[in-house]
Amino acid sequence: MRAKSFAGMTCSVAGALEAIGDRWAVLLLRDLALGLSRYDDLQASTGMPTTTLSTRLKHLEGADLVARRPYQDNPPRFEYRLTEKGRDLWKVTTALREWGDRWNTNGLGAPTIEMVDARSGRPVVLALVDAETGEPVPRERARLRPGPAASPAVKRLLGETR
Repeated sequence: MRAKSFAGMTCSVAGALEAIGDRWAVLLLRDLALGLSRYDDLQASTGMPTTTLSTRLKHLEGADLVARRPYQDNPPRFEYRLTEKGRDLWKVTTALREWGDRWNTNGLGAPTIEMVDARSGRPVVLALVDAETGEPVPRERARLRPGPAASPAVKRLLGETR
């Protein structure tokens, strides 16, 4: 069964989901961010069927999240690299990893990967920060407000949730 397209929805979350595609694509983005770039390595890491892998890579390439480059001529072989747009999804995969770690979604009772500060070696986490001052903002103080492109429906929704 084909998933419903979110194309045309005036929502940044729907647009991001449309660009990414599906859960297989998120695993590809994870592996590409970890440095894998070759088809066989991506297939081995994810266990994805080859037809699914080819389809997802083409989708990510079409969304300008991944660039395909030749690395061998005979036979022709390609590597896949995240574009700047694709690299910018690191916050999404980090948020998913942190959520999964907190709620033990891997079933192991501990994280398989930790993000640390390269200088201090201490763990780091995603955080909301004031865009002007850089100061952390606790989740309890964060609020949504209509943005410049907000539709009347979004303005109503946000007015109702205040």
